[in-house]
Amino acid sequence: MTISEVSRKYGLTQDTLRYYEKAGMIPPVHRTAGGLRDYTEEDCGWVELAKCMRGAGLQVEAIAEYVRLAQQGDGTIADRCSLLKEQRVQLKEQLQSVEAALERLDYKIACYEEAVKTGVLKWH
Repeated sequence: MTISEVSRKYGLTQDTLRYYEKAGMIPPVHRTAGGLRDYTEEDCGWVELAKCMRGAGLQVEAIAEYVRLAQQGDGTIADRCSLLKEQRVQLKEQLQSVEAALERLDYKIACYEEAVKTGVLKWH
């Protein structure tokens, strides 16, 4: 697949795809004899993983480290597992923060909705 096809498929700009490769978030993409990027199914799998992980808030460095370890082969399985576990802990902490913010927003919205009905804003 061309970079424009991959861009459309995953909803990422071509610049973002180039950045993912340059930053090590995906392994180097296969190239045509003329040097153009020619994304294979495997390349697309890496793009999909990077998009998912980045969308979840993982740091670029963590994703790049995972890719680097994966490219080294099965000898890094334990290291990759540890890295993913660390990232999972961080994501769970972020999720708790988001949930707390949602609760706060729900409370404020409820107070404002009551104020719209009664004409009086009260914080309980």
